[in-house]
Amino acid sequence: MKILIIEDEESLAKILKMGLKKEGITADYVLDGELGQKRLELYHNDYDAVVLDLMLPKKNGLEVLKAIREQNVSVPVLILTAKDSVADKIALLDAGADDYLVKPFNFSEVLARLRALTRRPENVLPTELRIDDLVLVPKTKIVTRGGKEIKLTLKEFRLLEYLMRHPDQALERENIFSNIWDFQSNSFSNIVDVYINRLRSKIDSNGNRKLLETVQGIGYKLKSTV
Repeated sequence: MKILIIEDEESLAKILKMGLKKEGITADYVLDGELGQKRLELYHNDYDAVVLDLMLPKKNGLEVLKAIREQNVSVPVLILTAKDSVADKIALLDAGADDYLVKPFNFSEVLARLRALTRRPENVLPTELRIDDLVLVPKTKIVTRGGKEIKLTLKEFRLLEYLMRHPDQALERENIFSNIWDFQSNSFSNIVDVYINRLRSKIDSNGNRKLLETVQGIGYKLKSTV
């Protein structure tokens, strides 16, 4: 999961980002409404959900929300607001918000709301991913191959999950990067290659059939067939 936080209070944005990171969720943040709207216009496909504050400089959260909905940007939006009247809540939902939280709030509730917003039917996001004898369970973050558990870091797990959700597809390095790392990371480094090599050493060792393949000039793919 990757989240965009649009919040002008940088200390709060950093707290949210760090809390999400501990849960294995990548997050970017921007500090005003204009930047938030531009980011969503250009990169909305990179994000699974948005945390949007209402009181923002340059352009307020309601204006941002209305603008992206007018452009058919459908990414789920969780509004952070100090307004708690029924009329205010109705106005937010009518403008295209998917959910809202009244300040002050608990981080665990933010996390629960985001998980609810990004939840999909089981036939779209299965509870278990399987390629050959490689099995990944998203909820428990357990990975096994041939019945033996493989220990992965959170970033390695997210990388493998992304690859397993797109079996037999040649995924470009830039697409892999944008889905796994935050916007502030250096996309021109070899970080994708480094993590792919780490992952390959863990899932394709011990004489197992090689699943992780380099696609020359493009990127990488997981092979579901021989």
